[in-house]
Amino acid sequence: MLCAVLFPLLTWQAAAGGPLRDIDERLGRALARQGPTPLTEFLADLGGMPVALPVLAVALGYALLRGERARALAAALAMAAVPVLVVPLKIWTDRRGPLTDATGYYPSGHTATAMVAYGGAALLLAPYVRRNRAMPVAVLLTLATGIGLVLRGYHWPLDVLGSLALCGMLLLALERAFRAIGPPGAPGPGGRSSALSRSTRRSSGRTPTG
Repeated sequence: MLCAVLFPLLTWQAAAGGPLRDIDERLGRALARQGPTPLTEFLADLGGMPVALPVLAVALGYALLRGERARALAAALAMAAVPVLVVPLKIWTDRRGPLTDATGYYPSGHTATAMVAYGGAALLLAPYVRRNRAMPVAVLLTLATGIGLVLRGYHWPLDVLGSLALCGMLLLALERAFRAIGPPGAPGPGGRSSALSRSTRRSSGRTPTG
């Protein structure tokens, strides 16, 4: 998988330095504080927990109402994994920010939050959304977050790319978990009608005794 190859490479460059990091920092300095501040701040805020987590919470609630408890739990665990993965990496790489001497900027936490929250919500809602429009919206929101972070000077481009690679692997794992869980139940409160119909079909195939 491409993300599994890119993430170690990007992390190595961010932590140890090298040609890619030099290019990244030149590009980051050129892009920082470009564009209308209200717009770029709005885009960057799309990756904040007060914005992204409620979107995922709505999708989790809908999945629970449909009886998809296992899927909802898997998506919640994926979101919980974000700080578990990102925070140690920030401490280890100890990378300085574009406009500050403070460190701990790689990988971007806002980008990771946006990608897993919006991506997880899209995967949960995909079976119920026509033409699978949920995932393109999630991709757009995640990319908008990364662009806003770079243009505001909150992160280097490499910080954003590292998060995209890391969370790409996380979302792939979530998608595979969904496949292992199986397709969503038929429409109905909690999916109980589907389970009941399957039980009825099994019962009808039995030979009466007694």
